[in-house]
Amino acid sequence: MKTPTLPKFNLPTVDFKQLAEEFRTLDPKDPGLWPLIPRIVILAVVFVVLLLATWLLGWSVQLEVLDNKAKEEAKLKEDWLNKKKQAVNLDEHRKQLAEIDRSFGELLKQLPNKSEIEALLVDINQAGLGRGLQFELFRPGAETMKGFYAELPIALKLTGSYHDLGSFAGDVAKLSRIVTLNDIEVADTAKDAKGASAGMLSMSTTAKTFRYLDDEELARQKKAAQEKAKAGAKK
Repeated sequence: MKTPTLPKFNLPTVDFKQLAEEFRTLDPKDPGLWPLIPRIVILAVVFVVLLLATWLLGWSVQLEVLDNKAKEEAKLKEDWLNKKKQAVNLDEHRKQLAEIDRSFGELLKQLPNKSEIEALLVDINQAGLGRGLQFELFRPGAETMKGFYAELPIALKLTGSYHDLGSFAGDVAKLSRIVTLNDIEVADTAKDAKGASAGMLSMSTTAKTFRYLDDEELARQKKAAQEKAKAGAKK
């Protein structure tokens, strides 16, 4: 029995010299008469060039826009998740806000109004006299407006024992209104015959108290800020 033999296929040979001659003799005015292979090669080259031009002129820009949109989408999702978390905790945030308002209200009650400042100055003076201290200086300064409140500095210089000066500072801290002692300086005021301290000290300090502004003062301050902003915009 004979083994069957497969038919042989001969691959077509390419004559590159002839192909080059065909490309050399192409008539650009009459492409309809071009040979088949040059037409196929030129069409493939034109197709590739068109693809590259489309990529450079259109697709690359569109891909860049698509990438930016993808980043924007990711950011919007993140914002949405953050807002969702805030919405879930909305009741807790409202409780915290109510607590802040309550605490702020309590602090605001510790600030005197304009008519109560004089009484507060008397309380500071009485705190010193009650401890047997001698005032060498008690001079309220000019108020400084700071938002919804005003700051009033008071230059003080008192003479007394170390214990009495310390007690005065404690009494000031216990006042019903907020008063702070700043830039405290203490020095000996008297010495005995041997040059030793006689126990009397001089304390210089700036007491600061605060008062809240009434509606009229707040309105004036707001108007002044608006006029200042308009003047700056004109420049």
